Amino acid sequence: MIQAIFSQAPVAALIFILTIITSIYTFSNPEMYGKLMLHPYSVTRGSRVYSIITSGFIHADWGHLFFNMFSFYFFAFTLEGIIGSMQFAVLYIVSLILSDLSTIMRHKDDFRYNSLGASGAISGIIFSYILFDPSTKFYIMFIPIGIPAVIFGVLYLLYSAYASKQSSGINHDAHFYGALSGLIITILFNPGVLSHFFSEIQRMVGH
Repeated sequence: MIQAIFSQAPVAALIFILTIITSIYTFSNPEMYGKLMLHPYSVTRGSRVYSIITSGFIHADWGHLFFNMFSFYFFAFTLEGIIGSMQFAVLYIVSLILSDLSTIMRHKDDFRYNSLGASGAISGIIFSYILFDPSTKFYIMFIPIGIPAVIFGVLYLLYSAYASKQSSGINHDAHFYGALSGLIITILFNPGVLSHFFSEIQRMVGH
Protein backbone atom coordinates (compact mmCIF):
# COMPACT_ATOMS: atom_id res chain seq x y z
CA MET A 1 0.00 0.00 0.00
CA ILE A 2 2.80 2.44 0.93
CA GLN A 3 4.60 1.62 -2.32
CA ALA A 4 1.41 2.34 -4.27
CA ILE A 5 0.97 5.72 -2.58
CA PHE A 6 4.56 6.70 -3.34
CA SER A 7 4.23 5.67 -6.97
CA GLN A 8 0.95 7.54 -7.48
CA ALA A 9 1.70 10.68 -5.44
CA PRO A 10 5.41 10.74 -4.49
CA VAL A 11 5.62 14.44 -3.63
CA ALA A 12 2.54 14.39 -1.40
CA ALA A 13 3.78 11.24 0.31
CA LEU A 14 7.21 12.76 0.93
CA ILE A 15 5.77 16.00 2.34
CA PHE A 16 3.31 14.05 4.50
CA ILE A 17 6.00 11.83 6.05
CA LEU A 18 8.58 14.62 6.39
CA THR A 19 6.10 16.93 8.13
CA ILE A 20 5.07 14.26 10.63
CA ILE A 21 8.67 13.25 11.40
CA THR A 22 9.93 16.84 11.73
CA SER A 23 6.98 17.89 13.88
CA ILE A 24 7.33 14.94 16.25
CA TYR A 25 11.09 15.46 16.48
CA THR A 26 10.75 19.14 17.42
CA PHE A 27 8.13 18.37 20.08
CA SER A 28 11.00 17.11 22.25
CA ASN A 29 13.72 19.39 20.91
CA PRO A 30 12.97 23.00 21.96
CA GLU A 31 16.20 24.37 20.47
CA MET A 32 15.45 23.03 16.98
CA TYR A 33 11.79 23.98 17.38
CA GLY A 34 12.81 27.59 17.97
CA LYS A 35 15.19 27.66 15.00
CA LEU A 36 12.62 26.33 12.52
CA MET A 37 9.73 28.64 13.48
CA LEU A 38 8.95 31.64 11.31
CA HIS A 39 10.26 34.77 13.04
CA PRO A 40 9.21 37.82 10.98
CA TYR A 41 11.46 40.18 12.96
CA SER A 42 14.53 38.17 11.96
CA VAL A 43 13.42 37.46 8.38
CA THR A 44 12.93 41.14 7.56
CA ARG A 45 16.44 41.77 8.85
CA GLY A 46 17.99 39.11 6.62
CA SER A 47 18.28 36.38 9.25
CA ARG A 48 16.59 32.97 9.43
CA VAL A 49 15.03 33.48 5.97
CA TYR A 50 14.91 29.68 5.67
CA SER A 51 12.21 29.67 8.37
CA ILE A 52 9.67 30.80 5.75
CA ILE A 53 9.78 27.20 4.52
CA THR A 54 10.87 25.22 7.59
CA SER A 55 8.02 26.67 9.67
CA GLY A 56 5.61 24.77 7.43
CA PHE A 57 7.06 21.44 8.52
CA ILE A 58 6.60 21.84 12.29
CA HIS A 59 3.51 22.19 14.47
CA ALA A 60 2.55 23.53 17.87
CA ASP A 61 1.21 20.27 19.31
CA TRP A 62 -0.33 16.90 18.46
CA GLY A 63 -3.75 18.39 17.79
CA HIS A 64 -2.35 20.98 15.39
CA LEU A 65 -0.36 18.30 13.57
CA PHE A 66 -3.29 15.88 13.36
CA PHE A 67 -5.74 18.44 12.00
CA ASN A 68 -3.35 19.67 9.30
CA MET A 69 -2.24 16.19 8.23
CA PHE A 70 -5.85 14.98 8.26
CA SER A 71 -6.75 17.78 5.83
CA PHE A 72 -3.62 17.15 3.77
CA TYR A 73 -4.38 13.42 3.48
CA PHE A 74 -7.88 13.97 2.10
CA PHE A 75 -6.88 16.40 -0.66
CA ALA A 76 -3.16 16.27 -1.46
CA PHE A 77 -2.84 12.74 -2.82
CA THR A 78 -5.84 13.11 -5.12
CA LEU A 79 -4.76 16.57 -6.28
CA GLU A 80 -1.27 15.38 -7.21
CA GLY A 81 -2.90 12.72 -9.38
CA ILE A 82 -4.86 15.46 -11.17
CA ILE A 83 -2.16 18.08 -11.74
CA GLY A 84 1.03 16.01 -11.67
CA SER A 85 3.94 15.83 -9.25
CA MET A 86 5.96 18.81 -10.49
CA GLN A 87 3.01 21.17 -10.46
CA PHE A 88 1.94 19.87 -7.05
CA ALA A 89 5.42 20.54 -5.61
CA VAL A 90 5.41 24.10 -6.97
CA LEU A 91 1.88 24.69 -5.70
CA TYR A 92 2.71 23.50 -2.19
CA ILE A 93 6.01 25.34 -1.72
CA VAL A 94 4.94 28.59 -3.39
CA SER A 95 1.65 28.65 -1.46
CA LEU A 96 3.62 28.10 1.74
CA ILE A 97 5.93 31.03 0.96
CA LEU A 98 3.23 33.42 -0.26
CA SER A 99 0.97 32.63 2.69
CA ASP A 100 3.68 33.94 5.03
CA LEU A 101 4.45 37.24 3.28
CA SER A 102 1.57 39.16 4.87
CA THR A 103 2.48 37.75 8.28
CA ILE A 104 6.10 38.78 7.85
CA MET A 105 5.20 42.36 6.97
CA ARG A 106 2.52 42.63 9.63
CA HIS A 107 4.79 41.45 12.45
CA LYS A 108 8.17 42.65 11.18
CA ASP A 109 8.72 44.81 14.28
CA ASP A 110 7.34 42.36 16.84
CA PHE A 111 10.31 40.46 18.23
CA ARG A 112 8.10 38.14 20.28
CA TYR A 113 5.95 36.93 17.38
CA ASN A 114 6.50 33.49 15.85
CA SER A 115 4.40 31.40 13.47
CA LEU A 116 4.43 27.77 12.41
CA GLY A 117 2.38 25.07 10.73
CA ALA A 118 1.42 23.89 7.25
CA SER A 119 -1.98 25.58 7.20
CA GLY A 120 -1.11 28.12 4.51
CA ALA A 121 0.18 25.51 2.07
CA ILE A 122 -2.72 23.16 2.84
CA SER A 123 -5.20 25.98 2.22
CA GLY A 124 -3.56 26.34 -1.20
CA ILE A 125 -4.08 22.63 -1.86
CA ILE A 126 -7.72 22.69 -0.78
CA PHE A 127 -8.57 25.69 -2.94
CA SER A 128 -6.76 24.23 -5.92
CA TYR A 129 -8.86 21.10 -5.44
CA ILE A 130 -12.05 23.19 -5.28
CA LEU A 131 -11.35 24.55 -8.77
CA PHE A 132 -11.36 21.01 -10.16
CA ASP A 133 -14.32 19.72 -8.15
CA PRO A 134 -16.45 22.61 -6.81
CA SER A 135 -19.53 20.46 -6.33
CA THR A 136 -17.96 17.88 -4.03
CA LYS A 137 -19.24 17.91 -0.46
CA PHE A 138 -17.04 18.99 2.44
CA TYR A 139 -17.89 17.67 5.88
CA ILE A 140 -16.86 19.79 8.85
CA MET A 141 -16.59 18.39 12.36
CA PHE A 142 -19.86 18.49 14.33
CA ILE A 143 -21.84 19.44 11.18
CA PRO A 144 -23.50 16.28 9.77
CA ILE A 145 -24.55 17.92 6.48
CA GLY A 146 -22.11 18.14 3.58
CA ILE A 147 -21.33 21.63 2.29
CA PRO A 148 -20.61 22.10 -1.45
CA ALA A 149 -16.90 22.86 -1.84
CA VAL A 150 -17.48 26.19 -3.59
CA ILE A 151 -19.70 27.43 -0.75
CA PHE A 152 -17.19 26.20 1.81
CA GLY A 153 -14.49 28.13 -0.05
CA VAL A 154 -16.40 31.41 0.05
CA LEU A 155 -17.21 31.00 3.76
CA TYR A 156 -13.60 30.06 4.51
CA LEU A 157 -12.24 33.19 2.84
CA LEU A 158 -14.79 35.44 4.55
CA TYR A 159 -14.10 33.92 7.95
CA SER A 160 -10.33 34.06 7.51
CA ALA A 161 -10.48 37.73 6.49
CA TYR A 162 -12.64 38.52 9.52
CA ALA A 163 -10.64 36.41 11.99
CA SER A 164 -7.33 37.92 10.84
CA LYS A 165 -8.48 41.21 12.37
CA GLN A 166 -9.08 39.56 15.76
CA SER A 167 -6.46 38.61 18.35
CA SER A 168 -6.91 34.85 18.49
CA GLY A 169 -3.30 33.68 18.32
CA ILE A 170 -4.09 31.78 15.11
CA ASN A 171 -2.45 32.99 11.91
CA HIS A 172 -5.58 33.45 9.79
CA ASP A 173 -3.61 35.63 7.36
CA ALA A 174 -1.72 32.50 6.30
CA HIS A 175 -5.01 30.67 5.71
CA PHE A 176 -6.42 33.49 3.60
CA TYR A 177 -3.35 34.16 1.47
CA GLY A 178 -2.51 30.48 1.17
CA ALA A 179 -5.98 29.87 -0.26
CA LEU A 180 -5.66 32.74 -2.75
CA SER A 181 -2.20 31.51 -3.74
CA GLY A 182 -3.58 28.06 -4.46
CA LEU A 183 -6.26 29.52 -6.71
CA ILE A 184 -3.89 31.80 -8.63
CA ILE A 185 -1.13 29.21 -9.10
CA THR A 186 -3.59 26.57 -10.29
CA ILE A 187 -5.18 28.96 -12.81
CA LEU A 188 -1.76 30.02 -14.11
CA PHE A 189 -0.78 26.41 -14.70
CA ASN A 190 -4.22 25.33 -15.94
CA PRO A 191 -6.11 28.26 -17.56
CA GLY A 192 -8.82 25.87 -18.75
CA VAL A 193 -9.76 25.02 -15.18
CA LEU A 194 -11.80 28.23 -14.95
CA SER A 195 -14.19 27.20 -17.72
CA HIS A 196 -14.47 23.77 -16.09
CA PHE A 197 -15.15 25.41 -12.72
CA PHE A 198 -17.94 27.65 -14.02
CA SER A 199 -19.46 24.78 -16.02
CA GLU A 200 -19.65 22.78 -12.79
CA ILE A 201 -21.25 25.73 -11.00
CA GLN A 202 -23.86 26.06 -13.75
CA ARG A 203 -24.58 22.36 -13.50
CA MET A 204 -25.03 22.67 -9.72
CA VAL A 205 -27.39 25.67 -10.09
CA GLY A 206 -29.32 23.88 -12.82
CA HIS A 207 -30.04 21.00 -10.47
